[in-house]
Amino acid sequence: MSRSEALLFINVAHFFDHFFLLIFPTAALAIAPAWNMSYADVLLLGSPIYLMFALGTLPAGWLGDRIDRMTLIAVCFLGCGGSSLWIAMSDGPLAMTAGLGSLGLFAAIYHPVGLAHITQIGLRTGRALAINGIFGNMGLAGAAMVTGVLASYLGWQWAFLAPGGLAVLIGLLLLLRNGKQNRAARNLGDDGPSGHPSFDRKTRITVFAVVCVLALFGGLTFNAVTVSLPKFFDERLADMNGGLAWIGASAGMVFAIAAFAQLPVGELLDRIGARPVLQTLLSAQALLLMLLTQASGLAALVLALFLVTFVFAGVPITAWLLGRYLVPGIRSRALSVQYVLSLGVGSGVVPLIAILHGRGIGFDVQFFGLAVAVSIILAASLLLPRREPAAGKILN
Repeated sequence: MSRSEALLFINVAHFFDHFFLLIFPTAALAIAPAWNMSYADVLLLGSPIYLMFALGTLPAGWLGDRIDRMTLIAVCFLGCGGSSLWIAMSDGPLAMTAGLGSLGLFAAIYHPVGLAHITQIGLRTGRALAINGIFGNMGLAGAAMVTGVLASYLGWQWAFLAPGGLAVLIGLLLLLRNGKQNRAARNLGDDGPSGHPSFDRKTRITVFAVVCVLALFGGLTFNAVTVSLPKFFDERLADMNGGLAWIGASAGMVFAIAAFAQLPVGELLDRIGARPVLQTLLSAQALLLMLLTQASGLAALVLALFLVTFVFAGVPITAWLLGRYLVPGIRSRALSVQYVLSLGVGSGVVPLIAILHGRGIGFDVQFFGLAVAVSIILAASLLLPRREPAAGKILN
C-alpha cells in the first residue's frame, strides 16, 4: 500500500472516529420519545462510550507498538461499524449501553495508532497531521447534522445503521488493500524517511515531559474553551440583541473557521520546528484570555474567534513532537499516555465549570485561570530543543 493511500484511510478513520462519538447525543433526542424515556435518562445510557474511550487508549497504544498499525485501523473501522449496527438493533437500554461501550472501546484505537503511523509514513509530518486534524473536525461538525436528518426522516436506527454499514465496508476494503506485510518493516524499521535527525535519550525524555505538561494543561484549556464558549456568548453578546439561534450560529462560525487553523501550523512545523510555533501560539492564547476576561459585545466575538483559532492551531504539535523525537517502537504508547492525560483532565472540565458558575465565579476569573495554565505550558516549552542536530540515526 502506498503512503498516500495509507494516509487516506487514516484520515477517513479520523473522520469516522469523531463522527461515531457524536451520533448518540443527537440521536438521544429521537430515542427518548420512542422508548418513553426522558432525554436525561437516555443520555445517561451514553456514559459507557466515553468511559471506554478513555480506558481503551492505553491498551490501544500498547497494541499499536506490537501489531501492524494499518490492521488495527481496519479493526477500528470494523469494530466501530459493527458496534453501531448493534446499537441500531438494540431493543432496550441494556443492549444499547453494551453497544455504546463497545463503540467507545473500538474508537479508542484510532488516536494512539493512527497518529503514530502518520508520524512514520509521511515526509511532511506537520502537514499530514494538520490535514488529518481537519478530517477529525469535519467528523465532529458532520455528526450532528447527518444524525439529525437521518433520525428525523428515517428513524433513529438509521443514524447508526448507515454510518455503521459504511464503516464495515471500508474496514473490509482496508484489510484487502493492506494485505500481508512485514510488521518490522512497517512499524519498527528505520525511523521514517532517510535523513531523520538524531536525538539522545535525555532530549527524548525532556520532550516527552513537555508533551505531558502540554497534554494536561492544554487539554484543560481546549476543553474549557470549547465547552464554555456558548455560555460565554450568552453572557457577553447580550447587548447585541441575539437569541439562542444567534448564540449557536456565533459559536458554530467560530468553530468552523478555527477548524482550518491547523494547516498553516502543520507547514510551519515542518519548516521551523515546534518550539517557535508553540511559543507564539501560547503567548497569543494567554494574551487573548486576559483580554476576554473583560471583553463584551463585538470585541468578545472577535477575540473569541482568535482564541479558538490559536487553540485549535496547536492540536498537531504534540503528535509532531512525539513523532519527531521518539523512536517508532514506542510512539503509540507515548501518544496513548498523552491522550489519557488530556482526556482525564478534560473529563473534569464540565463539572468544574458547573461548580464555578454555581458559586458565582464568572469568566473573568475562569479565563484568568486558563491564562495561568497556558503560561505554565509556555514555561515548559522553554525546555524544548532550540535547534535540531544533523541528520543521522537515532541515538540510544
